Amino acid sequence: MLAVITGASKGIGKAVAEALAAEGYDLAICARNEQDLNMLVNELKEGYPAIQIYQSAFDCANRELLLAFVDKVLDQFESVDVLVNNVGLYVPGSIMDEEDGVLEHMINTNLYAAYYLSKYFAGEMIEQHKGHIFNICSTASIKPVVAAGSYSISKFALMGLTKVLREELMHQGIKVTAVLPGSTLTASWSGTTIPSSRFVLPEDVASAIVNALKMSEGAVVDEILVRPMLGEV
Repeated sequence: MLAVITGASKGIGKAVAEALAAEGYDLAICARNEQDLNMLVNELKEGYPAIQIYQSAFDCANRELLLAFVDKVLDQFESVDVLVNNVGLYVPGSIMDEEDGVLEHMINTNLYAAYYLSKYFAGEMIEQHKGHIFNICSTASIKPVVAAGSYSISKFALMGLTKVLREELMHQGIKVTAVLPGSTLTASWSGTTIPSSRFVLPEDVASAIVNALKMSEGAVVDEILVRPMLGEV
């Protein structure tokens, strides 16, 4: 079984990679930072020597490099069983105050990467008549964050993509799940003095994905909403 994970070197992506490796999945992973990606791969190979890992360091906002990654994965592996569209970019700021181009930059990363990977990997899944796509959305997909207007727009769009994919692929045997984490303790919160108990942990999200994968063939979790127990930070 193969799981493709974007933005896999840190945070939620890293936790998902570790959790799926523990479940025996081969991995095709990517991230922008080659050094962080190498560190993760070394850890995974040490902990799970039986699995096969393909890695590639590039910016998922670059469509040409993204499609090259798709081609390499399909050349190297016989099937694609799971796709986790995790890569994302967060730039705070209100729409009225931010510089031109901020929305386009986040759409390229937060939406188009998931669009193209879902489109081309789903083609393989259709031939197998099975597979599962997880799009890492956000609570900002259902309630806008005023201090992050363009980010919220991009995550609303990703939620829309997820709903369309669900309808298009359900009769092809492919499951599609939106994952909506609230405030999650990742590198973006580095240096915070807020206690970890006020956050969702990346491992919580990874655990939810693993559990969704273990559902029976006829069942799908449409949405996974994970919030901090005491509310958003």
